[in-house]
Amino acid sequence: MLPLSLLTTAVGHPMLIELKNGETLNGHLVSCDTWMNLILKEVVQTSPEGDKFFRLPEVYVKGNNIKYLRVPDEIIDLVKDQQQSQPSNRGRGGHRGDHGGRGDRGRGAGRGGRGRGRGRG
Repeated sequence: MLPLSLLTTAVGHPMLIELKNGETLNGHLVSCDTWMNLILKEVVQTSPEGDKFFRLPEVYVKGNNIKYLRVPDEIIDLVKDQQQSQPSNRGRGGHRGDHGGRGDRGRGAGRGGRGRGRGRG
């Protein structure tokens, strides 16, 4: 199970996020991107000590600040069901380094010919 498929399935559902600085955020996931940047709405932020609480309408969380995420078990089950219902794409081409039949151009070939990239004149 890939983290991004889990997050995209969790959109609209509640989740708990613990940040690297110890703060926790409880809210509903609005959106996520490929860097795991998240937008939450209806958020309750808790201080690292757990003694202060703040209610926020919306929060943007940068992916590199996330320590861990906790999503409801039903989301994990949904992702598993989706992955089982989709046919596997493994073994059908699309290998890394495959350039889709562009031929063996080698170094510099097909990039403008002789003399390119040396400035004017």
